[in-house]
Amino acid sequence: MASDHQRCHYYYEEEDEDDGDEEEVEWLAMEADEGDVGLLEEDDLHLRLPDDRRADCWAITQESLPAAQQQDLSIVMNLLNIKQHHARTLLIHHRWKMHCINDHLDRKGRDRMLSEACIVLPKNSMSAASSRTSSTSVTCIVCFEDFSITDVSTMDCGHYFCNDCWTEHFFASIKTGNKQIRCMEVKCKAICDEDIVRRLLSLKYPAASKRFDCLLLESYLEDNDSVKWCPSAPHCGRAIQIGTGERYCEVACPCGVSFCFNCTGQVHSPCPCAIWEKWKAKGHGDSDSVKWILANTKSCPKCSKPIEKNGGCNLVHCKCGQCLCISGHSCNRYKEENGNKVDTSRQQMQRYTHYWDRYNIHTGSYKVEQKDLGPAVEEQVKKLESNLTGPRMNWDGSWLAMAYQSLLASRQVLSRSYAFAYYMFGGGEVKTHKSEQASLAVAQNLFEDRQEQLERHVEHLSKVLAADVLGLPEEILLKKLEIVNLAKIVQAICGQLYRCIQDELLPLLVQPMNIAAYQPDGPNKAKEFIRA
Repeated sequence: MASDHQRCHYYYEEEDEDDGDEEEVEWLAMEADEGDVGLLEEDDLHLRLPDDRRADCWAITQESLPAAQQQDLSIVMNLLNIKQHHARTLLIHHRWKMHCINDHLDRKGRDRMLSEACIVLPKNSMSAASSRTSSTSVTCIVCFEDFSITDVSTMDCGHYFCNDCWTEHFFASIKTGNKQIRCMEVKCKAICDEDIVRRLLSLKYPAASKRFDCLLLESYLEDNDSVKWCPSAPHCGRAIQIGTGERYCEVACPCGVSFCFNCTGQVHSPCPCAIWEKWKAKGHGDSDSVKWILANTKSCPKCSKPIEKNGGCNLVHCKCGQCLCISGHSCNRYKEENGNKVDTSRQQMQRYTHYWDRYNIHTGSYKVEQKDLGPAVEEQVKKLESNLTGPRMNWDGSWLAMAYQSLLASRQVLSRSYAFAYYMFGGGEVKTHKSEQASLAVAQNLFEDRQEQLERHVEHLSKVLAADVLGLPEEILLKKLEIVNLAKIVQAICGQLYRCIQDELLPLLVQPMNIAAYQPDGPNKAKEFIRA
């Protein structure tokens, strides 16, 4: 602990990679005179969350859904000077991805882009029904009856039929859940005008007209890669919309539920969705039996037979004469047993329990810190901000709360990193390119170094946050320096771990995978969509 005439700056530095040494995070302590304390800039003592490119994230309710949909429709209508049903058809064709529409517009031009989406623009001349005859009646080629011009409707493609046939066609399409109703003409792919559909249905089938409007609204959710329902149970009634091109991200609904936007499961970065699903399925099926076998037995290093310890000293003798210690210690790296006599099935169980135990340890620590440490930190923040530390002091306790949030986030990163490591480094179910085995070994060492560093500093941060930060002003300042810089170190290592996985390890897999970007303050919080 620093003396009265000293204070400590804790920070990290990265070794020069040109020296061939791996990047390392080290503790450094620098001494300074007591008088320098008052010269510290206030900005230097605040914990800042690193800037990251975060998707715009909105929570859409049933009431705001029409406005959210109309906003995208208006953008396309104004951009291309087309009608609303044409804009909707184009957006559905591109799954409501505005960046795809802009890309196709630049590469192919307006007319070709619309043609590929089966959009036929209306002709400027008079309707086909009027141009084909000068008489006051026309023949519908579906029912072969004559109708006046006012009882016939023509679509943008130029095909016309009587209103009765159109109405029955619309009604049948809506009954099957078809939201994009095509023209009745054979081989015509043109989409019918929404206004005509509503007008004709409302005269004979008003319920179907309302159903049609509902289908159009639902298309904004069902056909939109940027919008997904919140997976809360019971359902909160919200859908979450993210920014363009941010499929792999983690979001938080205003109802409090956080989830992975790609798979709609619980947040699981830095573990890819496919690997996380395997890990959860394996945990539900195998964990209990594997944990019991490995907790109650140990393989003899000589004959490989399982030995059960039911009491007494940890130093035991096998029937083959081999002496071994039942209780052992291992680090975060898993080391396989060597030898031809090693039981393969048992070795797999040992390997699984190595990662499973460490996953559970950090998951349990997260729950304890959330339940017990959280209220304690909140109480210390209140005492700091209520001026209980001295008559002339007025502390901002936000740095303490933010450091605590960094601790919780890093705990989850640690626990899920073991799930990723189990499959990445020999789980058998995730294949890597055979030509990249040397690169895999180097990347594995880098990953495990980052994991070990993160584990060490997270435990340190947890210990420091559990201690009382109140005291004399000079003591509070020193503790603030230590906690803030510790939190910065933890965030930096988390970012390095994510980059190692995304840039070094995932490219080695045969099956392409991605993870959500590291977010120091947790999943991106969705804001309520406000209707203009």
